[in-house]
Parts: sequence; C-alpha cells; structure tokens
Amino acid sequence: MLCQSNDELQLLVNQAREVIHDGNVADYIPALAKAEQEKLSVALFYPDGRLYSAGDTNENFTLQSISKVLALALALIDHGEEYVFQRVGKEPTGDPFNSIAKLETNKPSKPLNPMINAGALAVTHMIKGESVEHRFERLIEFIRCLSSNETISYNEEIAKSEYDTADLNRALAFFMKQHDVITEDIEGLMDLYTKQCAIEMNCNDLARIGCVLAMDGRNPETDEQIIPVDVARICKTFMVTCGMYNASGEFAINVGIPAKSGVAGGIMGSIPKKCGIGIFGPSLDDKGNSIAGIRLLEMMSRQYSLSMF
Repeated sequence: MLCQSNDELQLLVNQAREVIHDGNVADYIPALAKAEQEKLSVALFYPDGRLYSAGDTNENFTLQSISKVLALALALIDHGEEYVFQRVGKEPTGDPFNSIAKLETNKPSKPLNPMINAGALAVTHMIKGESVEHRFERLIEFIRCLSSNETISYNEEIAKSEYDTADLNRALAFFMKQHDVITEDIEGLMDLYTKQCAIEMNCNDLARIGCVLAMDGRNPETDEQIIPVDVARICKTFMVTCGMYNASGEFAINVGIPAKSGVAGGIMGSIPKKCGIGIFGPSLDDKGNSIAGIRLLEMMSRQYSLSMF
C-alpha cells in the first residue's frame, strides 16, 4: 500500500536528510549556488485528489532538466513522432548530460536522446510559435495546465544566470546548426531554453504533473486528456531509460519508476496508474541528482513496493 499520511512521509524525509552533506549544490550556474543545501521536501499526488507531503513543501525551485520531458511532450504534440525522431534519437548514453562527444562520432550527427542537453536543445527548437516569446508562452501555459496552477512562472534571475554561462550549450547548438538539426538563431534558442529551465514551482505542483503522466496524460483533477496516451508513454519510457542522467540504470534497479531529475534538486516521478511524486533537495551527487531525493525514493520503493519491474 502506498503512503497514507504526511507523518509517514516525514519519517522518511528525516532519514533521508542524513545524506544531505554527502552532496553539494550546483555551482556552475551562479544563481543556483545560492540554494540552501539543507532543504528537502516530497509530495505524493493521487488521482482521487489526495495530496500527502512533508518537509519544505512551500519552497519553490526551478525545473532545469525536468523541463526536458515537458518540452518533449509539447514537441511531439506539435509535430508527431516521425518528425521529432528524425532529428533526435531514442538511445540512452553513458556520457554526462552536457557531453558533445557523441554528436561528433554519430552519423548522422543528431543527439542520442531528448534528455541530454544536445537533445533537449533540438527538442526546444521544435516547439511551434511565431516568436521566442510566443513559444515560451505556449510551453508555460502547457505546464500550468499540467499542474493545475495558473500562477506558475519562471525565475528571471536564474534564467539570466544560465543564459550568461551557457557557452557549452551554445557550442552544442552551433554544432547541430552546422548539421541542420537546428536552423534558428542560436541566441534566440538560448533565451527560450534558459527560460524553460528556469520555470519554477514547488514539489506539490511537480507531483501533480507526475500524476498526469502516471495517468497516461489525463489530468485527474479536470478529466482533460492534456497529453495523448502515446506521447505520455514515450515520455515515461525516456524517463526510465535516460531520466536520471548517467545513473539511470542504477536508479531503475534501486527504485524502478519513471523519473526525471534536474540540477536545481528536483525529481519528478510517475508511478503508472497510481500517483505522481515531486521531490526537492538541492544537494546533488556527482551525477547531478538530488542525493537525499534519491535516498528518499530508494526507501519509498522498498517500503511501498514501487518498482514496476
């Protein structure tokens, strides 16, 4: 049986806090370095509307790489599978999320999957709109719809900090432009992508989005099919194979649910047909995943038999 109380979750949070100081906050983006290492929160949202949460649940954080799943869903809605996967692959990689190596060695030179930075840039490039501003507005409205929260916005300070330090992502984008994977102005794409990564919410909102994916794209609060069933299936599959950076295989064995992490410390989980999970813990391990968040999910998986395998 899954969690049935806030107190139950709080006990798990207290245990997971023990590993916080084994990690560090992300400091390669200056604005993220300001995060308070001690923060940790978790929320579970069920299709019947129940929400259980514990820890620093009102703390907002930016999605960072979690946004890659949501941008992929929108790009697939906009263009369909054939178009998207002609331009980005479907295979996991053992390389770091910001590596350029496979772009140089793969033929054709397209990113291996949408969850690494190169693939995410290619996917964000595909979001339809008349301008960068219109494309971002479409994405954020989509995320507001998924979370049932019209107040969700983005953190301007973090977006600017990411934009100012995005030279490696620029290099990835220029390489792909050389090979016609990307065809737009690179600075416009950087503006869109850094704002996308800086979209901000708390773990309750994230759990609601995870629940929509768990319910095959249907928002249980509104009964609206926001994401087509096949698109939700594709997104969850990428979460299993590539969602936890180059620790995805280990995570599949130890936890066994579709999940996506971000370097601000967020983790979104989707337990198929059961619930969504939102976690925030900015202290990261050496792969870029929330160290206490991973510990929390490992304990939850054992206690509640979460693994889908």
